[in-house]
Amino acid sequence: MSVENKKIIFYFLITLVLFLVPITNQNIQRAVVESFLTVVEYVKAHILFCLIPAFFIAGAIMVFLNQETILKYLGPNSNKIVSYSIAAVSGSILSVCSCTVLPIFKGIYKKGAGLGPAISFLYSGPAINILAIILSFKVLGFKIGLARMFFAIFLSLIIGIFMQMIFKKDDEARNLDQDIFKSLSNNRQSNTGKQVIFIALMILFLIFLNWTNSNGNVKLWDLIYRSKWIISSVLFLIIIILTISWFKKERINEWFVATRDFALQILPLLFVGIIISGFLFGRNGSQALISNKWISSIVGGNSLQANLISSISGALMYFATLTEIPILQGLLSNGMGQGPALALLLAGPSVSLPSILIIWGELGAKKTICYVLFVILFSALAGWLFGFII
Repeated sequence: MSVENKKIIFYFLITLVLFLVPITNQNIQRAVVESFLTVVEYVKAHILFCLIPAFFIAGAIMVFLNQETILKYLGPNSNKIVSYSIAAVSGSILSVCSCTVLPIFKGIYKKGAGLGPAISFLYSGPAINILAIILSFKVLGFKIGLARMFFAIFLSLIIGIFMQMIFKKDDEARNLDQDIFKSLSNNRQSNTGKQVIFIALMILFLIFLNWTNSNGNVKLWDLIYRSKWIISSVLFLIIIILTISWFKKERINEWFVATRDFALQILPLLFVGIIISGFLFGRNGSQALISNKWISSIVGGNSLQANLISSISGALMYFATLTEIPILQGLLSNGMGQGPALALLLAGPSVSLPSILIIWGELGAKKTICYVLFVILFSALAGWLFGFII
């Protein structure tokens, strides 16, 4: 199909939606307003301090990091214990949401990481960050906190392993196709140690720049929060100095181009997903087309159906980092069951409608559908098992 025909179909669908939507309905009006407010809130909270640094990290991985290093530790033929452990642990140190982790995931995947370890990292980044686990213990209680920590790590490994098993042939063929990596042949010019240090400093910059206040729950975290601008400024200055002293101008230009390309690939789909998610579910704690009270009314108890509905709802909603905790606290107070609460905790931060659209563009329909189904089903089963045990 030609580009022109695709544009005509797109414009026709937009016109049809505008014609059919009962815009005078108050619920629809509220949902439309919520969708745009969700975008505004996301831009203010995440674009400048989360996504832009993440794009630069992804670009640095593509341009500066040796492909051999990625293949050695995260490639499809690497030691499975080492690769999956690195994927799960490295994801746990990033206090990022399901969308902010995507550029880094795309970076390591394009550089040759096996599908399984890359998926484990994709899941673990939003699901297992340390502060989220600690706040889960403090706010939601010891049982849910412990269950979230255990099942998040377990599911990141299981989902990654299952994805690698199912799509093993595709992954091996991808890494044998040298055309995928032909633009990366100059990577051996740089020292691997410098590359790792440089990217590690950028990751630390991202972490401290987005450090969240625990509201007195964790004193050390609050101390770092009060100092985060100083720490971030020092790290930023070091990164600038190392960029100038370690890398040639041509490589820096390649880095900027790679960063730009990641942004152009991700941002359009991200905004579409956020608009749709905001239209359906609203901002954190607000009301849109589908209300939190309606969700909580059908996820009481611990039936498999309740856990599955909770898991599906979490997979479609968008949660900014740590916001799932107060939202879940409110749902629990409205009668949500302990099992469905854990199911939402496991599915919600890890995937969202915006992230699904972007993963679809990178991995294709089959892999994306398989990944999302695994997240939903395993989260629901974990929630049901947890509810059954307690």
